Formats: sequence, C-alpha cells, structure tokens
Amino acid sequence: MQSPHLRIAADVGGTFTDVAIFDEKSGRIQLGKSLTTPKKLVMGMQEGVTRAGESFDKANLFLHGTTVAINTLLERNGAKTALITTQGFRDIYEIGRINRPEAYNLFFKKHKPLIDRYLRFEVSERLLSDGSILRPLKLDELERIAVQLEVNQIEAVCILFMHSYLSPDHELEAKNFLTKRLPNTFVSASCELSQEYREFERTSTVAANAYIGPRVKSYLTGVVSHLKEHHFPGNFLIVQSTGGLYSVEQAQRECIRMIESGPAAGLIATKELCNSVGIKDAIAFDMGGTTAKSGVILNGDVLMTSNSMIGGYTEGLPIQIPMIDIQEVGTGGGSIARIGPANSLRVGPQSAGSEPGPVCYGLGGEEPTVTDANLILGRLSAQRFLGGDMKLDTPLCQKIFADKLATPLGLSVEQAAEGVIKIAAATMSNVVKRVTTERGVDARDFPMVAFGGAGPLHALLVAKELKIREVIIPNAPGHFSAYGMLVANLRRDYVRTLFTQLQEFDFDQVELLLKAMELEGGEEIKNASPTVDAVSISRALDMRYIGQEHAVTVDIPMSAYQKRDIQEIKTAFDKVHLQRYGYFSEKESAEIVSVRTSVTGQMPKPTLTKLAAHNASVKPTMRKAYVDGRDQLVPVYWRPDLGFGFEAVGPAFIEEYASTTTLFQNDVVRVDEVGNLRIEVAND
Repeated sequence: MQSPHLRIAADVGGTFTDVAIFDEKSGRIQLGKSLTTPKKLVMGMQEGVTRAGESFDKANLFLHGTTVAINTLLERNGAKTALITTQGFRDIYEIGRINRPEAYNLFFKKHKPLIDRYLRFEVSERLLSDGSILRPLKLDELERIAVQLEVNQIEAVCILFMHSYLSPDHELEAKNFLTKRLPNTFVSASCELSQEYREFERTSTVAANAYIGPRVKSYLTGVVSHLKEHHFPGNFLIVQSTGGLYSVEQAQRECIRMIESGPAAGLIATKELCNSVGIKDAIAFDMGGTTAKSGVILNGDVLMTSNSMIGGYTEGLPIQIPMIDIQEVGTGGGSIARIGPANSLRVGPQSAGSEPGPVCYGLGGEEPTVTDANLILGRLSAQRFLGGDMKLDTPLCQKIFADKLATPLGLSVEQAAEGVIKIAAATMSNVVKRVTTERGVDARDFPMVAFGGAGPLHALLVAKELKIREVIIPNAPGHFSAYGMLVANLRRDYVRTLFTQLQEFDFDQVELLLKAMELEGGEEIKNASPTVDAVSISRALDMRYIGQEHAVTVDIPMSAYQKRDIQEIKTAFDKVHLQRYGYFSEKESAEIVSVRTSVTGQMPKPTLTKLAAHNASVKPTMRKAYVDGRDQLVPVYWRPDLGFGFEAVGPAFIEEYASTTTLFQNDVVRVDEVGNLRIEVAND
C-alpha cells in the first residue's frame, strides 16, 4: 500500500464546505466543494474529499477550520455553565467595564453574560496583586459547590481566581479537584487561556471557553471517530484564530482559540499570496454564503489583536486571546432580502444557509437572496454553477423576486435585483472600513485580495465604494481559505503581564520569561507534527504612555533585545501609536504592561506553478446580462483557458469552478505569471 502522501484541508462554512488537497509527491492540488450538512458537518467534509477524488486513508495530515465555536457563541446554544470565582467578585462578569458605547441611544442594551448569576459561585481563596497567597484554597468549599453543580445539572464549569495570571496554582488545583469529582463535566481554568491582567476580560474568555466546550469537544470527537472509521493514519490539526495550527487534543481543551479558524486561514493565504507577488500591504476580503469578512496585511504581516468583542462592540463579550484582527458582517450569497419599514429594502443578516439555501438552488428556499439577484442579473450562469455540478433555477428566482420585492416596490425584477446587490456592497464596504480606517490605515492605498465563493462577484463594487485602485483575485478563490490551511504553520502564542517602566526594563528578567515560554512552545510544536521544517520566534511588547489606560502591541526586532536598545523600543512604540491614534510624543515616558512571544513551526508548503503565455486564439462566449444599469451582451471567459499576459476590459465575466469575477465598465483585468487576476479598478 502507498504511504500516506496527501495533506487534506477542510473549511466548513455556513453554506458550503470547501476541501483542498495537496499531493506532496506530485505537487498537485485537488479541489472539492459540497453543501454544508448542518446536522452532521463531517458528512459535508467527506463528500468534499470524495468529490476531489481522494480518501482519508491516503493522508498524513488533516487540517480543519470550522464555524462551530463562533456559531455556538453567537446563537447562544452552548452548555449550561457555572462560574467559580474569588469571594466578592461573582458580579465582575455582569458589571463589565461600565462603559456605554452608544451614549445617546435610549434603547441601548448592556451585554448579557453567558452564565446566570445563580450559577456563579464564590470561594474564599485570595491571591494578592503580587501573586502571593492571602487565603489558601479550601477543598471543602469546592466540595459544597460540586454538590450544587450536580443538583443544577451543570455541563461545564469555568474557574477565575483573582490575580491567577501571576500564580496559577489555585486555579489548577481547583480544576484538578473538579475534573475528578465531576468526570462528565467540562472544566476550564482561566490561566490556561489568558495570563494577562484585566479580570473582566479573563472572566469573559474562560466563560466563553466553558460555554462552547462540550459542543466543540463533542464535534471534534465525532470527526476523530469518522477519521478512524476511514482509516486515516495521520495527524489531525485545527486552525487557530491566529492562523496557526494546533493539535485536536489542545483544541478540545482550549476551544476558544478556534473561534475564527476559517476566516483566519483566508488571511494566512492572503499573506502567502502577497509574499509571492511582492506586496507588503493588502486588504483581505472574504465573502461566502453567510458572511463577509475582512482583515489587513500590513508591512508583510497579518494585523493581529489581543482582545476582540464577539457579538459586536455595543453588546458583545470580550475574548482576551491573540487572534487575527478580523471583522465580519452578516452579508453573504445566502443573505435574505426583505422589505422593511417605509418600503425600505433590507439585505441580511438572516441567511438561507445551505438548508434550504437560496431560491435558485431548488431545495425549497422561498426568500430572495443575494445569489438569486446575481443569477437574475446574468452574473451567474444557471448551467455552469460549480462547474455545472449544480443547475440553477432562473424562472423561479424571477417569480420570487417579482412577488416579494419588485412588484411591492414598483420596480422591474432587474432593478430590484441590482438594488439588493448595491445594498450588500455598501454593507460590506463598512466591514472593510472597520479594519482599515478605524485602525489608522487608508484603504485607498491598499490593493484588495478578494476570495470566497461570492467575493469575486462583488469585490469590484466594494472597491469602487472605497476608491480602492486594484483588486486581486487569487487562483481558486472559492477554496482560498482551505488553501490557506495548506500553507499555514504550527503556532503557539504566549503572553505574560509584566508592569514596568521602559527606563527600568530588566532585559535579563524578560529574557528568562520569554525563553521559558518559547521552550514550552517549541516542545508543543514538535509533538504536534513530525513534518516541521524549522522553528521561528517573534516577540512583542504591550506598551502605553504613562497615565494611559489602554496599550498597543509593538513588534520588537530580536536585535533590539540583543542590543538592549531601549530607544529603539521607544521609537517602535511611537510609530505604532502614531498609526493607531494619529499622534505620538517623543518626550513622554512609556511603560510596558505585557510581554508576548509567538513560536512558529514552519510546515512544507505547496508552490505555485507559472502559467504558459496566453493563447490569443481563445475567444469568449457572450451572455445577456444586466450590467452598469442596462441589459447588454457581455463576454464570458473560462478562467482555466487564460494564460499569462491575458488582458481584457470590462464589462466582462470570468468564470471558474466555484466562483465568477464580475468586471464593470472600463475595469481592466490582466493575468499575472502565477495565474492571479490583477484588476485595475475604474474609479470615476
């Protein structure tokens, strides 16, 4: 029997499941796509692998990104969870930061905790702010709480003790006791997830991990069982929100680290594309069937954050772990269009998903969607969708649009469909602004890399809204996030709170702290996969001016540590502060609040092959479509037929297996040497 030689990546979205398979022997990449199967997600992955013509028994690595974690949080259908915390602090989780994001909104609603107050228990243990013990942990108190947990049929428990980021012993002792006492209960300690200060954010993070834990663990256990049934002999790795990979065993404990696993892989693929074409800065725009996401590549690196609000800034809950800075909105191909108050046209956030899906799928959908609008406008082919694997129903779409949107609004079907597309594009442009303008970055200076099954269809409209001059459509954009998993590396991120003024920075103390974390990370990476080429390290500091409340993360060159150059560190901080807030001060003193390190294990990656020169004899077909406000015949190109040097001027469509790129009047597309579509956007 052949030795395992395949690397399989599966990205499960709300509508489609994408599979990309890398053959390490031949260097070939095979693709598969299937509708997501909500009742048993692993079946959609299995179908995708089968459609790609392969099987799990030939693979040495299975890489997976999923929306199970984030959906469980947003839909609030997680486990019945209890919190155990230090006496006097059970209400931290509800009080929060006492801020009011919308000061003049009379209908403002405060965040709602995942854990009700009657399920928050206190113990008398207490650490001081230096980590020393004021009151020891008493196991008899935990025993009394355990009895109440059994009475309340608790499925998950989270533990948050004050100042445990300095000394985790009490939390780990409590977790060990409860794990043995309640063997069928998911138990999570905050020190295993976040070793930073800020008790509210740490409470929220560990509560979210426990809340999603049983469901995520059960899901991953089911995938492991399926892989065993299909004789999978390799390693099963999960994509983290940092874009790195970690083992399924770690993922079953630290579930919150995979909360943005699918979108994060798309950012990693974007970074790899930027490296291959010599671009340092780019905007990643990912539009699938359910949501649209965006992130930024800045100076060759993915823009990261250490704190994210899940569920939106106004009512969301903070998650304090390192992750790629991704913003998303409920606008995708399956987003439902409705008539709202005063005959207004609304698009999303409700989605038709994969069951029943858009009307055109013919699976029982009865609500008009963005995908249906594109079909009506002729921007999708009813016969060549998914390479012809799925036939679309145009007459049914036209009827539904007429009945539910066009006739009530006094519009033609085409006008209603175009209105849906324009509203969706405007909504999606806002999500791009949140990762650019709100971060001190001008979107006009960045090219946009657009992917996802629906991304190339709408990217030019979003670019025109933001005056972006170039859009890049990568190879196989409908599978780009799955491809990102194939080029991802193993990664572990560590952070420790350390309050010190910059002028008093003890390099020896920090070096010992960093080395200990990096040693642990290196061991975990070696245990996760035997195929690691090399291990690299990057370090950062969370810094602020003295007197400020919030800090920014500053990547520090290794040379600055080696030279012990305090001024170089201060200059790097001033530069980041200027970009983020629009000002800096050379004279103001700075302080450090946390130290960070990322340990990355480099994985072997597929390489892109160069295209042959374009054959000028390749001619487009013509299709009637509603573009630029009128019906016209539009040239349609089949992307696999296009070679290096191909050039065309819009309007035009470029179709491929899982996506279609739409060009408008005077947009110019060129194919580069590795097959990317480089589009010069006509901004009037």
